[in-house]
Amino acid sequence: MEKMILTLHLGVCVILVILVLLQSGKEGMGVIFGGGSSSLFGSTGAGGILVKLTTFVAVIFLATSLGYNMLTAVKHNKESTILDISVDDPSAPATPVPPASVNATVPTDALQQ
Repeated sequence: MEKMILTLHLGVCVILVILVLLQSGKEGMGVIFGGGSSSLFGSTGAGGILVKLTTFVAVIFLATSLGYNMLTAVKHNKESTILDISVDDPSAPATPVPPASVNATVPTDALQQ
């Protein structure tokens, strides 16, 4: 099931990229007032068709994203918590080792080097 959703998701990704790139960019303020009639799809352009297709593919993209995320989510065991772990570590030393004495004598060989 996961492979099917992932394959569908990748296909939808490619189609969505192609649909977004097919849409014409806005050519300034003239497009807002009805300009820009030189289009492959006529004077109205393919805006309505491409926008609707892009919206439909984007909804499928969102659904496959959420579906794949829900299928592959890690389920946590609510019975296990950090509080159940014991603090005592058997590998730790039982008594702390005292630091070296400040007044310790230094061998004379070490001083000559």
